[in-house]
Amino acid sequence: MKKMILVLATGNPGKKRELMAMLEGFPVEIRNLSDFGPIPEIKEDGATFDDNAYKKASLTARYLGFAAMADDSGLEVAALDGAPGVHSARYAGDNASDGANNEKLLAAMEGVENRKAAFKCVISIAVPTGQALTYEGSCEGDILREPRGDKGFGYDPLFFCPELQKTFGEADLEEKGRVSHRGRALTEVRREFDKILVWLEQNMPRLEKFDCVR
Repeated sequence: MKKMILVLATGNPGKKRELMAMLEGFPVEIRNLSDFGPIPEIKEDGATFDDNAYKKASLTARYLGFAAMADDSGLEVAALDGAPGVHSARYAGDNASDGANNEKLLAAMEGVENRKAAFKCVISIAVPTGQALTYEGSCEGDILREPRGDKGFGYDPLFFCPELQKTFGEADLEEKGRVSHRGRALTEVRREFDKILVWLEQNMPRLEKFDCVR
């Protein structure tokens, strides 16, 4: 079977390596945006993780002509009606640091007894004509009153995972990957990847041959 090209809608080489390792043995060639020339900026302005993941995957597929995969994820806190949600990376403002986002979250949760929260991840795999497959993963936990651990990124030092009995900021990559929202979504992708390849083969546009008229 000829290898299918799948473009990861990011320039992050770490994500590319992660996906290549996960899909090793499948007839697929993983590329990311760094393997191509510049494409128009895709703004993540959707109301949901699904909206953003689909927009990134479908537009990348349309711009480049290959199947594309994108993910969007964030933290939803029950007592804050799901905030910061899709604004997780910029909760304290555009270009906010992880520290600033954590400080704002702690301030918003001051005096709040209900500390329940969940990390959510949505993965979208799209073809240039717009059709897409969606996979989701989540990890439930609690928001601590002060950070613990200096590993990970984002809200990891504040997110206590009951399955690990530690924060994501205290967990190593293997531990976190086993239970994290993104890890679970990616595991589902791997489990279904034979079917995904069939779906891609059926839905990718095909070039039609025609005779030149002299």
